[in-house]
Amino acid sequence: MFKFWRQSRRRSPLALLAFLAAAWPATAAELRLVMFEQPGCVYCDRWNTEIAPQYPLTDEGKAAPVRRLQLREPLPPGLELARPVTFTPTFVLTADDVEAGRLEGYPGEDFFWPLLAGLIAVAEPAP
Repeated sequence: MFKFWRQSRRRSPLALLAFLAAAWPATAAELRLVMFEQPGCVYCDRWNTEIAPQYPLTDEGKAAPVRRLQLREPLPPGLELARPVTFTPTFVLTADDVEAGRLEGYPGEDFFWPLLAGLIAVAEPAP
């Protein structure tokens, strides 16, 4: 890309702005883990016991803080899902309030962490 700029015959201000926009690193999207739950959900209770206390202290919790929503409540304005949530728990990873990935159900803590780390790795831009 820098070679292109050096070889360019026209170095107008617009060309410079276009060059800088293409070369500038993209800003990271705000990630959130949206947990859809409902009263009486046994697997939600398991997640709350096994994962919730340590979640904010983990790299995943810092990268994608959890936001809890009730399954039967209307979606907050601006939240865009790829498809409706039909059961609990469902964990939707969002990037700037747009669905970037989903885990349906709670597979236990041994599987939850690597699955979530994989979703975050796909949603975060490479450095």
